[in-house]
Amino acid sequence: MGLTTLANKYFHRRQKELERHQHEAIELQREVLNRLIHKAKDTEYGHKHKFGSIGSYEAFANYVPVNTYEELKNYIDRMRHGESDILWPGRVKWYAKSSGTTNDKSKFIPVSVDGLNNIHYAGGKDTVALYLLNNPKSHVFDGKALILGGSHAPNYNVHGSLVGDLSAILIENLSLFANFIRCPKKQTALLSDFEEKRERIAQETLNRHITSLSGVPSWMMSVLVRVMELSGKKHLEEVWPDLEVFFHGGISFTPYRKQYEQLITSKKMHYMETYNASEGFFGLQSDLNDNAMMLMLDYDVFYEFIPMEDFGKPNPTVVPLEGVVLGRNYAMLISTSCGLWRYMIGDTVKFTQRDPFKFVITGRTKHFINAFGEELIVDNAEQGLAYACHETGAEVVEYTAAPVFMDNKAQCRHQWLIEFSRKPDSLEKFARKLDQKLQEINSDYEAKRYKNITLQHLEVIVAKPNLFNDWLKIKGKLGGQHKVPRLSNDRKSIDELIALNDK
Repeated sequence: MGLTTLANKYFHRRQKELERHQHEAIELQREVLNRLIHKAKDTEYGHKHKFGSIGSYEAFANYVPVNTYEELKNYIDRMRHGESDILWPGRVKWYAKSSGTTNDKSKFIPVSVDGLNNIHYAGGKDTVALYLLNNPKSHVFDGKALILGGSHAPNYNVHGSLVGDLSAILIENLSLFANFIRCPKKQTALLSDFEEKRERIAQETLNRHITSLSGVPSWMMSVLVRVMELSGKKHLEEVWPDLEVFFHGGISFTPYRKQYEQLITSKKMHYMETYNASEGFFGLQSDLNDNAMMLMLDYDVFYEFIPMEDFGKPNPTVVPLEGVVLGRNYAMLISTSCGLWRYMIGDTVKFTQRDPFKFVITGRTKHFINAFGEELIVDNAEQGLAYACHETGAEVVEYTAAPVFMDNKAQCRHQWLIEFSRKPDSLEKFARKLDQKLQEINSDYEAKRYKNITLQHLEVIVAKPNLFNDWLKIKGKLGGQHKVPRLSNDRKSIDELIALNDK
């Protein structure tokens, strides 16, 4: 009996449990909230915000404020120095290093033992459970899983405490079985130098029996390109004939899909999106024919949502899951067993259905362009680029966009810096099709573009090969969880990139 057959038997019970997401979503979330509040009532934060008196969602929303990282930073810093029972019971030893805030280069997200097991690993297990449910003929466990990871380092020299990429924390704490089926070896996976890591991963996996991939699409593609160079083959299935699935997350897959489909032409290849962040594991693609993900409701995560039209207001409307409206754009708040309370994660989502609740990630609360009232979000950008690529035969590797503010003639526009793996047949046509699609899907952008009165036609600058990777390397952010800012209301990143592009 093969390992995949045994895995199917192991995951059957969980597959049945997941059926509750279809009929008992609100009940599941209330159970999670009660569990979190009860467990944390004797922490410092719990005492301060009267957790012992909270018996309903309404009381929770009344006693506990909405938080950004800045509001929790002092608590987290004390935890990093070894203090216990602050935001979550006991001492938290692990901290996931994430991209920074306005005031800090990095955020340090607590990862408690409860959070590790009941959020992050729960999500990993359910990824497999749902994949096997949808693919009963799978042989995914009959080979090895190529899993990309980041790196970690000592935390404030506190004994036994480490800080680093979430992926490194997950690899460091994997079970014996998970370590048995994954590659590369741990010391390679946790290397901090991405270029060295890329080379060693390619060398170590070239002749292995790889059946699955897990990681961020951009960094995984970089590794796969090196594997192809070493192998001399044309398609990846010639190297790994039994490869069947790529579990991907961290960034949108849309700009990379065509590259993967050209690299992997096998009809048995599957792509499954996961919504796993430093702060938690939130969603899974339960139907590979539907890009929307199912919100995972029985982990140690309680969800709330702020309508984006209220975002940034002093007292915004906040609703629990039962209050969401399909098709509306929301900023997401989470409360978790890692000690994040009503925490604004920074992502925006839109629900596409109920029973079960399914959603798509539409962007970031800070990654948008609204310099002229156009409210352009990442979801708009991805749709526009996909259309422009389809119309011109182009393929996009990386991109960023920012406003060019009004000159003395009141002229302004959006400027797009795009790295192509295949250039469009006409750059002018590409820019025109992109602009056309953005107007079609975003009425605010369309209004500002009307007769070029407020906003002139967008500009596309072609980036030289590897520009974005070179920029990340200069900033010490190559590999791991680091991402290129897709949209920005200021020009800091794009000006740095253009300067590097012109050298």
